[in-house]
Amino acid sequence: MKVITILGSTGSIGTQALEVAKKHNIKIKALAAHSNVELLAEQAKEFNVEYACIYIEEKANKLRQLLSDTDIKVLTGMEGLKFIAALDNVDCMLNSVVGMVGLTPTLTAIEHETDIALANKETLVAGGELVTKSAKEHGVNIYPVDSEHSAIFQCMQGNKKSQVRKIILTASGGPFYGKTKEDLKSVTVKDALNHPNWSMGNKITIDSSTLMNKGLEFIEAMWLFDLKPEQIEIVVHRESVVHSAVEYNDCSVIAQMGVPDMKIPIQYALLYPDRMECPTKPLSLTDYGKLSFAKPDYQTFDCLTACIKAITLGGTMPAVVNGANEEAVAEFLKGNISFLQIGELVTSALENIKKEEITCLEDVLNADNKARMFVIEKIKTL
Repeated sequence: MKVITILGSTGSIGTQALEVAKKHNIKIKALAAHSNVELLAEQAKEFNVEYACIYIEEKANKLRQLLSDTDIKVLTGMEGLKFIAALDNVDCMLNSVVGMVGLTPTLTAIEHETDIALANKETLVAGGELVTKSAKEHGVNIYPVDSEHSAIFQCMQGNKKSQVRKIILTASGGPFYGKTKEDLKSVTVKDALNHPNWSMGNKITIDSSTLMNKGLEFIEAMWLFDLKPEQIEIVVHRESVVHSAVEYNDCSVIAQMGVPDMKIPIQYALLYPDRMECPTKPLSLTDYGKLSFAKPDYQTFDCLTACIKAITLGGTMPAVVNGANEEAVAEFLKGNISFLQIGELVTSALENIKKEEITCLEDVLNADNKARMFVIEKIKTL
């Protein structure tokens, strides 16, 4: 029986991962959530875990009350996440938390030689250099959970990495595909949360609407597959059926397709290299009839442009754009800034914060903090 832990168990990825675990008899040793204490308690009881961690410390007592009739040990905060990441006799840790909070437990798990199923973009965006180096040193596998990166990973099976010419990273285009900046001036939070194909958390859905999500995935792909920026092509594919593709040096292109359901890449990461029956529906190409492909609009969606520039500059700059975006998205969701100001703030942070080299985790965390403080101060002047 495979034994795993899940960080972010009450979110979209986490709940679907538990569906997969139930179907395939995967044992869950520990669960962690940000703030949904009621659902976390339900999950902990259902899967009979040993540990349950609530990140928001003020909710720990509530969790203890809900679990008082069990032997489940309650943890809290970053120390709780690190404790779970360091557990022995765990085959894989699924990291599906949102934001920079995911970086430290990922590094902790790697140091304890636990494989990672990675759905936390910020881990590789901000700390890719540290994470990939540590994974190599400790012989740890990182299995991508994002549908696009999982597709690339699948398309590379049985082929030589040295023969990859480029990867084709597909993007749905989000809810505002085809819109101009003029069109986007009056966008509301409700508009931005209305994704055409995927059901995701608020932060990731906003990132999809600004195409920041695709920019973060561009950076992730470079670290996951050891690529150069010029080896990645972003293609808008509205139907979200072709999840991504790999072009080899003989001009053959291998693509991975499926219905837009995250259970497929989640299961592949957790059960790799096995392919088992998945709790989703099969793909019918005739139901779709046609599949479309187009180039992204880099001028309108400046978050995407900022991400590509950041990873080209290297050092702490990806951490800067990521931190600036996290802060800007939080302010947009609160109604404090407009939709277009997200991209403006991310670009401004990239242009005004000095690049530093990364030698340790502290360098990444400092860059992240500088970016957040820059955005907070900038908003005061708007």
